[in-house]
Formats: sequence, structure tokens, C-alpha cells
Amino acid sequence: MFRFKRHFFTAVAFIVVSTLLLECTTACQVENHYPKPDFDLSVNQSSKSVTVTVEPGHKVRTRWCYLKSKEGCIGGIPAITIDPSKSRSALLEIPFLLPCVSVQAYYTHPDASRRQKYPFQGESLADVTDVWRSSKLIPFESHLQWSSECPAIDFQISASLCWQHEHLCTTVLDLTPQETGDGNLNYNTSAVDKHPNMCVKFSLQGSNKIYCPFHSRKSPWKVYIRPGRQSMFLYLTSSIPAKFSAQVCALSGEGCTPMGQVHSTTIEGNSTETRMLVPLHLSAEKICVQVWQSDPVLLGRRILCMDGSHNRWGLCAVAALVVVVAIVLLGVFIHRLTKIRAAGWISIQTPVLLVCSSEHSAQVSAMCALASILQGDLSATVHMALWSQSSQTQAGARAGSGNGVADLGPLPWLYGQWETVLKAQGKVLIIWSPEAKKTYETWREERVKNKGKDEEKDGEKEKDLEENLKLYGRKLGKSKNEKPSSVIAPVFMAALACLEGALQECKCQGVALVYFQGLCRSRDIPKAFRGIPRYCLPQDFRGIIQELGGIRRQTKTGTFRWHCWPRLLSKMLSIWLARRLARSLQALLPQTHGKKMQGSSVTTSLKMNSDKTQSGLKLPLASNKARPGTVQEHEPLHVSS
Repeated sequence: MFRFKRHFFTAVAFIVVSTLLLECTTACQVENHYPKPDFDLSVNQSSKSVTVTVEPGHKVRTRWCYLKSKEGCIGGIPAITIDPSKSRSALLEIPFLLPCVSVQAYYTHPDASRRQKYPFQGESLADVTDVWRSSKLIPFESHLQWSSECPAIDFQISASLCWQHEHLCTTVLDLTPQETGDGNLNYNTSAVDKHPNMCVKFSLQGSNKIYCPFHSRKSPWKVYIRPGRQSMFLYLTSSIPAKFSAQVCALSGEGCTPMGQVHSTTIEGNSTETRMLVPLHLSAEKICVQVWQSDPVLLGRRILCMDGSHNRWGLCAVAALVVVVAIVLLGVFIHRLTKIRAAGWISIQTPVLLVCSSEHSAQVSAMCALASILQGDLSATVHMALWSQSSQTQAGARAGSGNGVADLGPLPWLYGQWETVLKAQGKVLIIWSPEAKKTYETWREERVKNKGKDEEKDGEKEKDLEENLKLYGRKLGKSKNEKPSSVIAPVFMAALACLEGALQECKCQGVALVYFQGLCRSRDIPKAFRGIPRYCLPQDFRGIIQELGGIRRQTKTGTFRWHCWPRLLSKMLSIWLARRLARSLQALLPQTHGKKMQGSSVTTSLKMNSDKTQSGLKLPLASNKARPGTVQEHEPLHVSS
């Protein structure tokens, strides 16, 4: 019976084994029937994408992931199915091009084997920032953990403690990593000075990533510095008993190089503030001091530097103050220099005769403003009919002015002043106006009308005119009701006669026409006077000073030479005086803005005497001995319309 049982059990065991072998053979045949798919990869680093291309045949699924450990992939996206009958390619977008990126392809049946390729393995990183963006630093109580999508062994990363101040993080100590089984890096920080400014700097291929994991920690000790005379004073406080050390260092981009000896002091817990003196070495460009807790030892050194911003701001404030004071002094100097007539650098040594052409109040005020600047600021000797008529005392006080208009009459006074000024190499400035244009046209008509008369009759009329003008001038001086401006018309008409004669004899070098912006235009000046220089004030004020000879300085040798500083100063003064004249004229311009200068603006006295001037008071015409030919014309310095 025993034998039978033994053989029975043996048979049963054989049957079971045979069945298992049959199943294994069948499974192997199925797996070999579906091999791993073959595929090609095309990488586009600019768009951070990979194109997967498969062979024709069965449908294939493809995906990417980060292979951090042997257990499997992490991350990635759901698989994409490629149907070769429609398209053999698929595009995979990968956010971080890391060495552990794995691209997989497999058939669609369950439990299909996968073929993997690593497109970035063994190659240098195209963009190191992908490592920083895909990693993180996790702080723990006694250590820091750096983790990434890939195993840390794939990167040659170095870490160090650094002290953050201003925009720099100065390295103070290298950290040694400890690799873990999950592919992360751990750094022991149990003995690190956990100050908010104590940070960790990771470096890879010249790129850095800084983390400050202790920003929420409260340090048990504090220190600050104050400058001394070739020294620094450290002020330390601590909540625990400890020994502290300090050493001068030279700050650079790579770190803070120690200099000199180490200075130490011991502080009892919760004691008052302790001061430590640290001598400075002035050989380095930027001197700092590094302070650390030496007992009990804490890793990491705090780097304290003198705040140069205060010194820089102080220097900037001093420099700004110096500049302001210099500008004020320069302004005062120029003002005083102008008051004392610029010490001869910008002055008019020759006399100036001003002839007004209009009785309009704005024209008269503008001419008086010009005369005041020429005489008061440029020390010029100014002759003007209004000033000569106003007071005999004032007339006698001015050198070279002679008797007044009321004593001689407008015509003799004008002839005398004209000849005197031109003999002294001076200038005659005729202030032109719209009324002057009309007066000139009337005078030209009378000249043409009387052109055919003989010299004898002209001589008699000239004598009659002189007598009438002299009598007319005396009446003006004796009359108290007439305005001083009533001499303007006869004096201007006499100036026209002199100007006409000067043009015919080509002796108009000492004459210039002046008109004021807003009161007259360049086209109001007749074409017959195109050869005479004209100036629009106040914009041509510098040009008229040059015309009057006031911008050159005479040297001891008697020759005129240009010097840099006098030229610069004269230019500044002329600009300043032009602005003064512009301000004086500004109050007059609104009165005439938008209005045409018509003959109605002339005073009543001019209207009453205009008929007498045109009929009985004929002005002497130009000399009959005028040279033939035309006058050579030249362009004025500036013409403004």
C-alpha cells in the first residue's frame, strides 16, 4: 500500500510541472511577436521640443519623463499615440532640457516593452537656468536639502555659505554635500550662524543661484560698526555667553581676503554693549572687517564694511554746494562787472547818435530803453534829440552834446551831431518804424516834384527852411503845453536828407538802421536802404554791439586781439544785456500786438505840422555833386521780418 501511494503522488507532480512549462512557452512566443519599436529623435533646443519619428507599421505610443531613479520616471505628460498610416511623427514639448530626460516609445498592447532614449545625456547643458528653475532648497532644523528633477550626481554643483550685503554675496565658507539614496543633496547647518543675511550660493558652469533660507531666524548676537581715526569700532551684543573674533579684510569680487591679526573679545550673556577696536590697513581699496562667533564655534563670518554711500552723498552735497556758490559768485561777478562797464572788455568808446522816426509811445519808450542800456551799461556817449531838448542842465552835463535842439533848431542840431559823431568814428542809429516808411515816401515825392528847380531857388528854400525850423524849435522850447516828442518829425526828416546824401557819396559806413521786434518789420524799410546794415532788436543785440565796436579789447600795443576769456565774457554779457532789453520791450509789445502801425498813431502835433513840412519847410536835397553809379550793396548781419 505504501508503494502505491508513493507512485501516485509522483505522477501528480509530473502533470503539474508539464502544465507550467507549456504556459511559459506560450508567453515567450507572444512577447517575441511584439518587439520594442524603433524611433528617431530630433531636438530643437530653442523651442525646447523633441520630435519623435517611428517606422511604418503598428501604432506606437510615446512620452517623455525625468528618470531620477531606477524605480521609474517622474513627471512628463500623458502618452501620445502615433499612427504611422497617418503621420509617423509627434512633437514633445519639454520645459527643462535636463540630462535625465527620457523619451520612451512602446506599442499599444498591454504590458508592451518600452524603448528609451536620453537625448541630453552626456552633453553640456544648453541652459543652466533650467537646472535652477527645476530645483528647490528645502530648509530643515539642522540641514538643508537640495533637490532637482534629476539625480544630483548628474550635475557638478558646488555650494558655499555667503554673506549678503548690498548687491553682493561674498563667499565665507564652502559646504560639503551628503548624497542621499533618493538623488538629493543634504548640507549640515547645525553649526551655521543662522543670520538672515547668511545665504547659500550654488554654482554650476559659472552660473550662480543664491538662497537665503535663514531670513526668518533671529540671531542670538548682533554687531554694528562705527568709523574711527584709522580704525573701526565694533559694538557687539549677545544673548548667550560667547567669544567673538574680528579681522580686517580686503573686499573683492571673489571674497574678503584677511589682513592683519585677529582681535577677540568675550561677552557675558545679556550683558551691555561691548566695544572692540580694530585698526585699519589703508593699503587695500575697500577695507571691511569680518566678525564671527569663535566659541562656541559657529560657521560663517559676517562681513561689515563702512557705508560708502554716506560719504559719497556727503561729497556730492559738498560738490553741489560748491557749484551753487560758484554760480552765485559768477553771477555777482558778472553783475558787478556790468555795473562797472565790464572793465573795458565790453564797452563802446565812440559816440552814438539815435534818431527816432515815430512819435508812437511804444517806439519812443523802446528807443529810450535802448539808449539807457547803451549809456548806462556800455558806457557809450549817446546823443538823442529828446534828451537834448528835455533840459539845458542835462544837455550841458553830457560831453559833446553842445546846445539843445530848442536853441539851434532841429535841422542845425541834427547836422551838427551827425558830422560830430561820424568824425569821431561813431555810429548813427536810425530807429525805423512803419511811420518812417510813410514819411520817407512823402519826402521822396517832394524830392521828385522839386527835382527840376534850379540851385538858386533851392538855396533860398533851404535858408527859409532853416529859419522856419529854428523858429519852430524855439517855439517848442518855450511852449509848456507841447510834448517833448514834437521834435521827432523834423529831426527824422533832416536825418533822411543826410542819409540820402551819404548814400550818393558812398559815405554811409557809420549809419545803421534799427527796428524793434513787434513794432516794425524788415519789409517796412525801403529798398533804397538795402545797402545799409539793419538790426532787429533784441535778437540782434550782439550784432549791434559789434557794429558799435564794443566787443574788442585794445591791448597795450594799440592793436585789437581776440582772447578766449574776454570773448566768452563779452558773449555772456551781450546775451544778458539783450535779455534786459527784451524785458524792457516786453511790456511795450502787448500794446501793439495784432495792430498795424498806421499813421493815426502819430501825435496831433505831427499832423498839424505835416502840411507845413511838405509845403513850406522843404528839406535840403542830396548834393548835386553826387558820384554817378550805384552804391555797392552788402548783406546785413541779420534780417528779420
